[in-house]
Amino acid sequence: MTDALRTSEVPRAHGLDGPALLDAYRTMRTVRSFEERLHDEFATGEIPGFVHLYAGEEASAAGVCAHLDDERDTIASTHRGHGHCIAKHVDVKAMMAEIYGRTTGACRGKGGSMHIADLAKGMLGANGIVGGGPPLACGAALAAKVRGDGGVGVAFFGDGGSNQGTTLESLNLASVWRLPAVFVAENNGYAEATAAEWSVGGGSIADRAAAFGMPGVRVDGFDFFAVHEAAGAAVERARGGGGPTLIEVRLTRYYGHFEGDRQAYRADEVRHARAGLDCLTRFRATVTGTGELTADRLDAVDAEVAALIDEAVAEARSAPLPTRADLETDVYISY
Repeated sequence: MTDALRTSEVPRAHGLDGPALLDAYRTMRTVRSFEERLHDEFATGEIPGFVHLYAGEEASAAGVCAHLDDERDTIASTHRGHGHCIAKHVDVKAMMAEIYGRTTGACRGKGGSMHIADLAKGMLGANGIVGGGPPLACGAALAAKVRGDGGVGVAFFGDGGSNQGTTLESLNLASVWRLPAVFVAENNGYAEATAAEWSVGGGSIADRAAAFGMPGVRVDGFDFFAVHEAAGAAVERARGGGGPTLIEVRLTRYYGHFEGDRQAYRADEVRHARAGLDCLTRFRATVTGTGELTADRLDAVDAEVAALIDEAVAEARSAPLPTRADLETDVYISY
């Protein structure tokens, strides 16, 4: 799967110092630990609604969002949005409380897993509508262009979302208006249970960029440095007025489409990915091999993140549920 994909042959050429590398690892570890804990918590029956886990795809969100800031840059997510939220600095405890449906949640317990948003962080929201994010990213990119603040709008979507008319129209609009936008297609191989090999005409999402007059890049989604490099070029191009870019990130999700998915459509690809391709394992091997970070420092991050997740779950469980009085709040906005 990865042989034909672009990878980082010289890790030290990534332009990241020690603190930035540590931040990247912390982001990926937080996403992984958050999702693995949710996998266990959902099985208890305490979490309402559906949950779609991002585990295995951490390098994509971390690699892209490392180039974004909270003040001017925005992202639009998907139903599999926890990783994007964390990478865009949405509060982990507020996320957990939201997933538990508590009033202390990021959206006061009214959105749940598929609708976490935090506009103050530039997170426009996870989205239960396949292909719903790209038009929002275009709007955000247009607003940034009008303001002239150098902001960028980023849309994450899956291989299924790449076939939606909303996505194709957004690619065209972004090109015609030369918007500061980046479109990130996270191709994990399946739109629910439909294989991308069958459903994506031509076999490449990135190649579709040529039809809209923008660059298209396909990268190894297990390699943080490859994603980081491609995203950096795309964001720089957008900020400089060069217009949009389409990035196809090839990766594998470690869990089913949703919690409870029997995954009868998959064989041993997850075992193979965990054993030989895992983005966290590869990142650790790279940065410890070059001496940029030590295993002890990375282990300390693991422990810190584990404690944070424990606290997030405990606080979410003890937080109050919305009441009938909350039913008609947050319906309209006052300007």
